[in-house]
Amino acid sequence: MSSASRSRLRASRPTPRRRGLAAVGAAAFLAVTLAACGSSGGSSSSMPGMDHGATSATSSSPSAAQTPGDMPGMDHMATGNGLSDSRDGYRLTSADTTLPAGRQTAYRFTVTGPDGKAVTGFTLDQTKRMHFYAVRSDLTGFQHLHPTMAADGTWTADLAPLTAGRWRVFASFTPAAGAGKGKDFVLSRPVTVPGKATDSPLPAPAAGTRVDGYTVTVKGEPMAGMAHPLTVSIAEDGRPVTGLQPYLDTYAHLTAFHEGDAAFAHLHPTTEATGGHGGPDLTFHAELPASGNWRLFLQFQTGGTLHTAAVTLHVG
Repeated sequence: MSSASRSRLRASRPTPRRRGLAAVGAAAFLAVTLAACGSSGGSSSSMPGMDHGATSATSSSPSAAQTPGDMPGMDHMATGNGLSDSRDGYRLTSADTTLPAGRQTAYRFTVTGPDGKAVTGFTLDQTKRMHFYAVRSDLTGFQHLHPTMAADGTWTADLAPLTAGRWRVFASFTPAAGAGKGKDFVLSRPVTVPGKATDSPLPAPAAGTRVDGYTVTVKGEPMAGMAHPLTVSIAEDGRPVTGLQPYLDTYAHLTAFHEGDAAFAHLHPTTEATGGHGGPDLTFHAELPASGNWRLFLQFQTGGTLHTAAVTLHVG
């Protein structure tokens, strides 16, 4: 081999410095590739003024997404206590600050986004695009409805007769697009029902209650801010009920409100409804953020009738 050929061969061989630079370049390329892959995620109520909304209309939204929740029968975990009318640029707006007492009435509201425009696209959450609650300040009145939406983004909730006093209305929803896409919101506004109002003391904490001939028992000792299982058992005339029918993709819907400020919490079911044979035991994922007394409202369906049981739970 000639000296010229040996020189060309040495020049073509990678030096240690070149090999090091090549390794760094390959690592950088891999990191960028993994980051790009990781960022391409997909979208994922027998009490005064209490009505469970069994006959409320199903919500409609022309441009709403059809994506259900992450787990059948389980909606997303919304952060916050729901006591504000705005969060992350989204706002619950309404011209209604007072509502009449003793007769059915409609509450109209709109959800606006960070751009100030009405939001019209909402993701399905337990088969509904909007869950609406009306709760009296002493927690004796409760309604859970599924309002209808007009094309311009105005929602209408048809409320059963309300008793005089201070109320708070909550809207629970998940935007299908925009900055809040896939994020769960609970926003609320106060409402006054004029008339002579008398607040009732909250019933003491108890292991259960009776409603419409059913005995509802609650087992569990949740601690504030900690995830804890809660079991609800339903019986009729001393016999376990095994014929619960699906309601909102689950066998029971459980909502809680905190004594004093009416802070909101939704306790998530852990069992998928697969037919009309649910019960007698139902398990919920409970994570109540504050200590004190909470009023639990359990909704379950039998024979085509929706029942609402209320019981007070103390959280340590």
